[in-house]
Amino acid sequence: MGTPEFAVASLNVLVENGYEVVGVITAPDKPSGRGLQLMPSDVKVAAQKHGLRVLQPMNLKAPEFIEELKSLNANLQVVVAFRMLPEMVWSMPEIGTFNLHASLLPQYRGAAPINWAIINGEKETGVTTFFLKQAIDTGSILFQEKEAIHPDDDAGALYQRLMMKGAGLVLRTVKAIEAGDYKPVPQSESGEMKHAPKLFRETSMIDWNKSAVDIVNLVRGLSPYPAAWTTLEGKNYKVFRTSALSKKPATPGTIDTDNKTYLHVRASDNWVSIDELQPEGKKRMKTADLLRGYKFQ
Repeated sequence: MGTPEFAVASLNVLVENGYEVVGVITAPDKPSGRGLQLMPSDVKVAAQKHGLRVLQPMNLKAPEFIEELKSLNANLQVVVAFRMLPEMVWSMPEIGTFNLHASLLPQYRGAAPINWAIINGEKETGVTTFFLKQAIDTGSILFQEKEAIHPDDDAGALYQRLMMKGAGLVLRTVKAIEAGDYKPVPQSESGEMKHAPKLFRETSMIDWNKSAVDIVNLVRGLSPYPAAWTTLEGKNYKVFRTSALSKKPATPGTIDTDNKTYLHVRASDNWVSIDELQPEGKKRMKTADLLRGYKFQ
């Protein structure tokens, strides 16, 4: 059960290692592009290449879907980047249903763990497999693997590494379950819990009253999608790459540029160099390219 690219690697690794995938459950096709043509999910495309049966329920509680799911006679369900499942679905297989989550649970439960780990300046994250239960991301942990977050990582780079590491962990988990060699460990509920809620436009707005490091981390954590954004001289820009630097103090939000090669904006404690950005209605570009055709006051 999965929808985006992140889930494809896990599906592929199970098929390639000879596991009998009796069905793939993914989101219904969605209108996309200027012509609003119906487009299949990445998981559906991969499943069809493997010749697998695909189910695309609108409603996970619909009686006809439940009957079709039962008819597959799956003894284990694997979930990677899918919707929240009703109990009648996740409790159906005799062994159960396990989920791959892109954090070291119990930290960063929620919809956007990769983004929030970078936004919060973490140096390490990872992937976790756990058995599902009703409360989201709270089931007993099966296996975990750590992954370093490098200073120049953005969400896109970390996503790719965790996608592949996660696929390996899914395979390891299925092999362990098959061999009966696993001991689920309940998640700890003690200590400070960091969360990974869904990202919204307000979350993505750069606040120049924050520290330069916080702003750089926000940009990294939201790049390339959905992207941090800011308003400079009345125009909106998505911001994809920044760095912190020291110069003479100024009021937060002050712009300093030579209108040729650099664009610096003052944060609360330091300056932020905007290195890649996208003006409204235009493509992503390096700052020097923008400054060839646009000048700040």
